[in-house]
Amino acid sequence: MSGSAVTPARRVRHEVRDSLAVMVFSAAASCALALLLLLAVRLGN
Repeated sequence: MSGSAVTPARRVRHEVRDSLAVMVFSAAASCALALLLLLAVRLGN
């Protein structure tokens, strides 16, 4: 059998790329939430 039917193991660079994507998303979501809260406080006064 040729091995093409077997999926290759994930490489370290794939794990790093996925973890960086999670970190970027988390940072963006945190900044967006902080800006929304700041805007809500500014408009509430």
